[in-house]
Amino acid sequence: MASPLPDLPVRAVLDELGRVLDDRGAAVLVAPPGTGKTTLVPLALAGLPSGNAPAGKVLVAEPRRVAARAAAARMSALLGTPVGGTVGYRVRGDARAGPDTRIEVVTSGLLLRRLAADPELGGVSTVVLDEVHERHLDADLLFTLLLDARDGLRPDLRLLATSATLDAARPAALLGGATPAPVLEVAARTHDVAVTHVPPVRGERIEATVVRAVRRAREHGSVLAFLPGVAEIGRVASALGDIDADVLPLHGRLPAAEQDAALREGPRRRVVLATSVAESSLTVPGVRAVVDSGLARVPHTDHRRGLSGLVTRRVSRAVATQRAGRAGREAPGAAYRCWPEGEGLTAAPDPEIRTADLTALALDLAVWGTPDGSGLRWWDEPPPGPLAAGRAVLTALGVLDGGGAVTDRGRRIAALGLHPRLARALLDGVAAGGHPRDVAGIVAVLDDDTLAGPADDLAAALARLRAGDAPGSRRWRADRDRLAGALRRTGPGGERTAQNDRGGSAVHNDRADLLPLVTGLAHPERLARRREAGSGVYLMAGGTAVDVPPGPLRDAEWLAVAVADRRPGQVHGRVRLAAVTDRDTAERAGAPLMTSGPEVAWADGDVRARTVHRLGAIVLAAKPDPRPDPGAVRDALVAGLRAEGTGLLRWTAGASSLRERLGFLHRVLGDPWPDVGEQALLDSAADPAGWLAGPLATVRKRAGLAGVDAGQALRAYAAAHVGAAIGRIDELAPERLAVPSGSRIALDYSGDAPALPVRVQEVFGWTGSPTVGGGRIPVVLHLLSPAGRPAAVTADLDSFWDTGYPQVRAELRGRYPKHAWPEDPRAAVPGRGTGRRR
Repeated sequence: MASPLPDLPVRAVLDELGRVLDDRGAAVLVAPPGTGKTTLVPLALAGLPSGNAPAGKVLVAEPRRVAARAAAARMSALLGTPVGGTVGYRVRGDARAGPDTRIEVVTSGLLLRRLAADPELGGVSTVVLDEVHERHLDADLLFTLLLDARDGLRPDLRLLATSATLDAARPAALLGGATPAPVLEVAARTHDVAVTHVPPVRGERIEATVVRAVRRAREHGSVLAFLPGVAEIGRVASALGDIDADVLPLHGRLPAAEQDAALREGPRRRVVLATSVAESSLTVPGVRAVVDSGLARVPHTDHRRGLSGLVTRRVSRAVATQRAGRAGREAPGAAYRCWPEGEGLTAAPDPEIRTADLTALALDLAVWGTPDGSGLRWWDEPPPGPLAAGRAVLTALGVLDGGGAVTDRGRRIAALGLHPRLARALLDGVAAGGHPRDVAGIVAVLDDDTLAGPADDLAAALARLRAGDAPGSRRWRADRDRLAGALRRTGPGGERTAQNDRGGSAVHNDRADLLPLVTGLAHPERLARRREAGSGVYLMAGGTAVDVPPGPLRDAEWLAVAVADRRPGQVHGRVRLAAVTDRDTAERAGAPLMTSGPEVAWADGDVRARTVHRLGAIVLAAKPDPRPDPGAVRDALVAGLRAEGTGLLRWTAGASSLRERLGFLHRVLGDPWPDVGEQALLDSAADPAGWLAGPLATVRKRAGLAGVDAGQALRAYAAAHVGAAIGRIDELAPERLAVPSGSRIALDYSGDAPALPVRVQEVFGWTGSPTVGGGRIPVVLHLLSPAGRPAAVTADLDSFWDTGYPQVRAELRGRYPKHAWPEDPRAAVPGRGTGRRR
């Protein structure tokens, strides 16, 4: 007889939840950890243990494998049945389910594959999307495709989105269609959690901070410590070797038995060192204290540099709150936060769809029949740029045809359940002559680089795995055999390489070449060549420079890089895992990136015209091109002007004056007088019909730019804009201005207003300031002493004679007694010399 269900808070809403799903077909359940949402809700929806089961299976989608297995184990324990009976699970590489299974817990990624193969989800009545707030890429896409399947194929399919911390408005709107789906909320039975901040001291690594906090937290009982990744878990575990407690790791890459050990309460106190897998879905029993590093490792793609992988980020407030809550699940507890009190945190984590590589998502959409994702209901739509980049990768791999449809090769790649790059490497590595098991073993490490351990040499790491000397050897063998089996199950086809798909010749290699070849097939843009002998800096085919750590890898000219990342603030990327290769293998692996042809560019301060043979950004060979394309030369010259400015041209004093006068007229009168600012002239230079079209036609090098008469080109440019009005430029913006003394003095148009530097004695007799711009703009007079030094500045000469001049006269007439300083300057005779004329 089935054991009764525990009295957890979610039981209060189970009846209502069933009615809502029967009535509306969709709902959102918000229930904190420990309320029973992950275990009691699926049992209730399947009619268990009462036996009043509706037709159809209940699928529960979990974001992580460890959570899927743990949920199935907990539900089976509540029913008193073995895992794989009434309740089972399916995760990558592991499945326990049978014909009598009524509740099946699966990972989001695995359910995506199932949905692609069977869009109607035959035999399924309900899908529960657990922990949707975590916003993993697979989970977001699964949510979207299930909505589309229900709209078109399965209107009877019941969908339930559950979360521990969630603003339910958005998923409710998506699930509900015209009116939002009902939202049910469950209050947690929580205990008080005392929060203490234990920030790092100067120069301390986060692992050391966590160790200090764990030692303090042990007084409360068993401890759950959150760390960003497996490497940090290992270092903290080593540092806690002397502690009187069982120190247990918990992360998604552990064997099932070790995961189960961390989730079982034992006779001794425990310190469970976990990644973010323990934030939700899982219950870690007996925990009375939480130590939070405040960090998490999340997928991120640097599209500009072509680097993708995991980056370490500060957690959000929502995540920090959820982590701390783990300490108060069973009794009052304590949370130790390893960051300063008052440090600002974002409200919620960024959805992966905004930052991750979207190549796999693009393939899923193409298989679904909507390559651009249009017409689907998204929580957050995929960014157009990264999605287009993903489609471009798929086209290059032969997965999509020119119209964006999935090819036969693409369907085989999709069926392998790997990232498309890795699936391509698996297929084409075998097609290149590699034994399927050998190729599968290489791809297994590329798919999970933690198998390599701390090594950066991929060949050495693989040798240890093959010999059984590495901690992950058993897991590696299981993954290798799983991939080899998947390769067999996908059937024939795909034996041609991507090069063959483009008409190239067949590729064959010996065993020594297989590792770098398969690595390069997976990541051709990461094939790298040393910049110079003895240097630790390599240039990858994608254009990113990377530092290679000291050791055997630096002895090689060529590398096939499996993993590279870039730390914030660092100029270069960093190689974390790579295999030594040679040019021949690099060219075979990177064949789609091979180009040969003329290149004209502005480099090293001049035009360089070459015929270049390249592997992506890596120059393999180059020779001068004596007859470059004139259009390409012009583009290179324009690039030089953009890089160094129009100062590369010949600017006489008259040309500079003309530019300033035209700029003044553009500011004051506007169109049709053209903008002659630096950016405007550079933009026009890029126009084949722009202001330098004629002069650039005869220039081939930097030296030729210095011979271009900028003034002549500028006057022609202005005339093309204003036509006959160009004849009025000397009237509207005269280069020189006649003053009462008879002098013609150059106006300065370089400032905000035109200025005239003139000695005071030369403007006697003027009763008001002169104007330009058709009488609109008064000239600012910079009045000088007889020695040419500034005495006063005014744009209102009439006012200056009354208020400013008396003070100037009093200060300067004693210093310059030979010059005229009349009491009435308006009536005085102007002069240039020293004669005292009144």
